[in-house]
Amino acid sequence: MIEKLNQDLVVAMKSGDKVKLSVIRGIKGALQLEVINNKKEINDELFISVVSKQIKMRDDSIKEFQKGNRQDLIDSYQKEIDILKKYMPEELTDEEISRILDEVFEEVKPTGITDLGKVMKEVTPKVRGRYDMSKLSILIKEKLNN
Repeated sequence: MIEKLNQDLVVAMKSGDKVKLSVIRGIKGALQLEVINNKKEINDELFISVVSKQIKMRDDSIKEFQKGNRQDLIDSYQKEIDILKKYMPEELTDEEISRILDEVFEEVKPTGITDLGKVMKEVTPKVRGRYDMSKLSILIKEKLNN
């Protein structure tokens, strides 16, 4: 992932694609900040975590821009999100999520909503960066209530 990012950085610099260049530099800066602040090594898990945060920040901004009726900024941020998503692993389908949840429920054997934390702890590493965590939380709560 890091190699691809570095290759894309060179391509963006040569082609003069300022938006892509800015996004890639933002990822690299956020990665370095994460390494320095949390004394972590750069690996694929950290990379996915950083890119996910970048996407979420832009999604939140788009929601605010929609309230302010700023279509120009919405389009700009959406373009950046599209660039960021190229660095994310392929998203899981609903069937794959359902299968993962079934496996975790079989393993954890939750008795009710009080076991939400236990289930999330087991599911999160398996789906991080590959599925919307807020949707996942809703699915788990529904499954726990049934």
